[in-house]
Amino acid sequence: MNQSEPGGLDPFGTDPAAFEAFYRDHLDRIYGFITRRVADPNLAADLTADVFVAAIESAHTYRKDRGSLTGWLFGVARNVVNAERRRTARALTVEHRIAGRRLLDDAEIARMEARIDAAADARRAYQAMDRLSEADRAVLELAALDGLALPDVAQVLGITPVAARVRLHRARRRIRDLLGPEGIG
Repeated sequence: MNQSEPGGLDPFGTDPAAFEAFYRDHLDRIYGFITRRVADPNLAADLTADVFVAAIESAHTYRKDRGSLTGWLFGVARNVVNAERRRTARALTVEHRIAGRRLLDDAEIARMEARIDAAADARRAYQAMDRLSEADRAVLELAALDGLALPDVAQVLGITPVAARVRLHRARRRIRDLLGPEGIG
């Protein structure tokens, strides 16, 4: 056996023959320990292998003055099982979060992307409208957003239809300028 630090022993971490003997001596007991805690035999086999891998990796941490090598190995096995339980709990939490939610197919994702793009264009248009004068914005909103005819726009704003037409023309030109290639974006 190799000394790894004062009071500690590296019982098999650097000696393959020692590990093989250790493995054979402890395999059945560790597998039994795990199968009492895990129902799936495949998972139990995987976790048993994980215990021995963890034992090799942490062999240098074994301290004879703290207990037997077997007791230390069962501590490693307990840690491996607990880590698997935590991983499973996290996976279940994720499953519960998405349970009942319908996953989107490619067509639905494409529709959502189109809606997002349209919303971005609308935000750009609203940003441009914010730069209009109050009078020009009011005419544009009533005509373009509310769908009112120019005589009705003029009546709502208390202006002549000719003034409404001039303001609407000016507002549309200003919006085109603002939304052009060098405009808001």
